[in-house]
This record gives sequence, C-alpha cells and structure tokens, in this order.
Amino acid sequence: MRQLVTPAIILSRTDYGEADRILTLLTPGYGKLTLLAKGVRRVKSKLAGGIELFSVSEITFIKGRGEVGTLVSTRLSRHYSRIVASLDRTMLGYELIKQLHKATEDEPEAAYFTLLQQAFEALDDPEVPLDLVTLWFAMQLLRLGGHTPNLRTDTQGNRLEPDLTYDFSFDNAAFAPNPNGRFTANHIKFLRLGFDGNLPQALQHIQGCRQLVQDTAVLVSTMVTTYVRR
Repeated sequence: MRQLVTPAIILSRTDYGEADRILTLLTPGYGKLTLLAKGVRRVKSKLAGGIELFSVSEITFIKGRGEVGTLVSTRLSRHYSRIVASLDRTMLGYELIKQLHKATEDEPEAAYFTLLQQAFEALDDPEVPLDLVTLWFAMQLLRLGGHTPNLRTDTQGNRLEPDLTYDFSFDNAAFAPNPNGRFTANHIKFLRLGFDGNLPQALQHIQGCRQLVQDTAVLVSTMVTTYVRR
C-alpha cells in the first residue's frame, strides 16, 4: 500500500495492547488521522521519539481499510520544550488541544493545524501571558468557524464611534450603543486585532493589554459556548 508523508500534531494517545498506541493526529492536508503505532511503548521503539506531545512531527503512514491506519515512521520537526517546563502552560496546552479536537470535524481545513502550531509557539514563550493565549485561541476558533462578531457597525447598522460606549448583543453578534455600556473604542480595537489573526506575541505589546484581556474574556468565552461546536 502507498505510504504518505505529512506534518502532524498529536491530539490524543491511547494505549492499546501490550506495547501499541492508537494516535489521533491533526495534519494540514489529511485532516484528522487515527493511526496505530505498533510497539511504540517499547524502550527501543524507533517511533517514540517522533511523536512527542506539544510537537510538530513529520510522519509516514498508510491509510487503513477502515478508520485506523498504520504509522510507519516519525521524525520530530519541532518540540516546544518550554511548555512542559511549566505546569500551568502544560495544562493550558492540553485544554487548547481538547478544545480544537472537539470544535473540528474529521477533515478540518489546514488553518486549524496552523492555529495549533501558533498556540504552541505562544505557550512556548514565557513572556506571553496565559490569559492572553486563552483569549486569542478562542477568538481564532470563532473566526475559523465563521463566527467573527461585527466589529465595524452596531446593531442598527451605524458605524461604531470612538466616543460612544457599547454593550454586546449575542443575538446580533454586534455591539449596541449604551451610555453606560461596558465596552469602549479601545476594547473594540483590541478585538479587531485579535479576530484579524494577530498573534499573542504581538497583542501583548498593546497598551493596557492585560486589562483589555480581562474586560473582553467573558464576552469571547460566551461566544465560544454559544457558537462553537463543543
């Protein structure tokens, strides 16, 4: 059978039999793959070194006749070692993988692979705050799922104004003017930059970033709960 080669990121690992594992991997071109890694739990396994968590690997595999294929070989391309050096970053990494796994179908577009790789890069940078990574990742899940909020006009179709305050309407996925609203032009600009795909490493340099993250976190997490497949 024809062997195929692709970059891959591990989403889950399940022990199988005495020495094997069933792996679920995310790839840019083949979507999610379920592969049997034979003998990978043995000490001298040649497969083990190339299928680390929080890594990008190049794998060779054979598609199975059913749902499970066979992993033939692995080569580690990039391991984000500073993630596993921090318990908090490790736990958030697990959570982001879980969220992406649940939010995507079996054949997600390549952008989801890029998203997870970018998330690893942000988590691997100890200077990037974890709450910012959490918020940014949620914004990207919404964006890729087609649920970017309207950040240009209000619920009445009027342009958002810099001197007004707003509340957010989840029914309309847009901001509604309110003299006592919680959100200002700075919040909306910050959300625009996040939903436009700017990386956390860039967003952290915005003036007042930490407060902006705190102020918008509930809004974005509620949108994820409302709109994203869980």
